[in-house]
Amino acid sequence: MQLMVLLKMSKSLVKKLSKLSLFSFGKSSEANCESSKDRKLKDSSLEKDYKIGTLLGSGGFGTVYSGTRRSDGAQVAIKHINKKRVTEYGKENGRSVPIEIALLRKLAGVPGVVQLIDWYEQTDAYVVVMEKPEPCRDLFDYITERGALPEDEAKDLMRQAVDTLVEVHEAGIIHRDVKDENFLVELDTKRLRLIDFGSGTYYRDSEYTDYEGTRVYSPPEWVLWQKYNGMPATMWSLGVLLYDLVCGDIPFQTDEEIVRSSLVFREDLSSDVCDVIRACLAFNPDDRPADFDRLLSFRWFSDDDNTSAEADSGSVFEQGAVIGA
Repeated sequence: MQLMVLLKMSKSLVKKLSKLSLFSFGKSSEANCESSKDRKLKDSSLEKDYKIGTLLGSGGFGTVYSGTRRSDGAQVAIKHINKKRVTEYGKENGRSVPIEIALLRKLAGVPGVVQLIDWYEQTDAYVVVMEKPEPCRDLFDYITERGALPEDEAKDLMRQAVDTLVEVHEAGIIHRDVKDENFLVELDTKRLRLIDFGSGTYYRDSEYTDYEGTRVYSPPEWVLWQKYNGMPATMWSLGVLLYDLVCGDIPFQTDEEIVRSSLVFREDLSSDVCDVIRACLAFNPDDRPADFDRLLSFRWFSDDDNTSAEADSGSVFEQGAVIGA
């Protein structure tokens, strides 16, 4: 049993390293990367306000360091974004800024979103300072350490994720990279925080033809035709997330698996949670929940304990989809 756990953790670690989150607070690098840090973050006003700490993570949209606000000792996360990597801009007090800064400004006060504290413009980069809840772990690490979660706990986390996305969408924003690595779990309260709006943009009803999120969370319509609508794509990502919560890993690893949309569930899962996942991961976007209210109307989200305690008869549930249907 111990060997199996170690093998699973090793596999998860490899996957984690292959797509390192920009905002993983569970464990930080031991190396301070002093020369790189000094070169990227040196700015008189930034250094006056904040003490730069260790490297937390790096990826396609930037590099994140821990930090401390000098005025009160508050812990923060400091994200360095190279200007060459900025693909979309928004407006902040009449100034053009990376879309991530503009979106976070619009989401100020939304409790389920990590809050923007400050930002700085340098010659070749933008530096974004955000709150850093403590103690916390990103949901990827949380699931890796604990394995598949009990349905009651998964339900609470999913409700929080959906409630946050409701507010994000009401603000006219779409995240476009909803996944386990982009949620922080505050370990003492189990409160979720949505992070990393680097792939986000303004919400619209028309089709999107660009996608900068995580491939294994992308819907089949993007894989096949490089286009998607915001709500169906969000529902797909939520289906992948819920499967991850209750099964301990994501359902699809390749484009072929995404397009096939075939699901195999654990034997002890309730039929109700499987119904939610099947609906979100329907091959046809029109067959997915049309909005968040429809998603939350599924019986699994009710407070009736019986709906999450009873498992369906039969050993394995499967869902298939006809390609191009």
